[in-house]
Amino acid sequence: MKGSKFKDMYLSFFAAVISIVVFIIIWQLAVSFSELGKLMPGPFTVIYEFFYTLVKPIGKYSIIGHVAWSLSRVLIAYVVAAILGITLGVLMGWNRYICAVFDPIYQLIRPIPPIAWIPIAILWFGLGELSKYFLIFLAAFNTITLNAYYGAKNVDKTLIGASKMLGANEIQTLFTVVLPSSVPVIFAGLQVAVSVSWATVVGAEMVRSSEGAGWVIINGQETNNTTQILVGIMAIGIVGYILAIIMRKVEDKLCSWNKNS
Repeated sequence: MKGSKFKDMYLSFFAAVISIVVFIIIWQLAVSFSELGKLMPGPFTVIYEFFYTLVKPIGKYSIIGHVAWSLSRVLIAYVVAAILGITLGVLMGWNRYICAVFDPIYQLIRPIPPIAWIPIAILWFGLGELSKYFLIFLAAFNTITLNAYYGAKNVDKTLIGASKMLGANEIQTLFTVVLPSSVPVIFAGLQVAVSVSWATVVGAEMVRSSEGAGWVIINGQETNNTTQILVGIMAIGIVGYILAIIMRKVEDKLCSWNKNS
């Protein structure tokens, strides 16, 4: 069983390497033998520039510094969104009266893309950090709340009935049955919210910022530096992939009981 697991890991890694190599080859051929070469650099130029900007600053910071700024913004807003989103979602799914009060407002806000809030965020919070936190918060909060709501709402009624038959009150049922049963669905929402938050901070930094991964892209556009634009896109993709892996590993550890069952 263990050998089979390692075999699957090696095959997955090999397939990933092959797909990346094929993508780079296609990109290189496209810029070498078509008009695309007049519009954008080849993959090796971008890869070299990416590693060069690890030490060479773009503006005030290296690419690592810009990514760190973006991650700090995501982390602060994401943690607040997770706390409030899980709390509201579970309570809405558990109690129909709480759902009746908050669900209409939530359903009005949920379909609105976070980027659409940019003018309002600037009016309310100005051009500083608070407007960025607000946009990231909305992006993560909507996803986390929705998953927490469905997780709590779809808890096995038999389990709830059994807990009450054993003498548990409403609060005890919430914390010992509803919340633990909702954890796998909540984690699914947390994983999606990470990606949405990362995409949102990039958009927010493109509007008004002097640092961050989004700023790298918009600064490259203003200076007509296609290589810098692609370096920023490359950094965003790598960090987003790493964040997804981290969330999957955290879920594997904290929800191993669910996977084993």
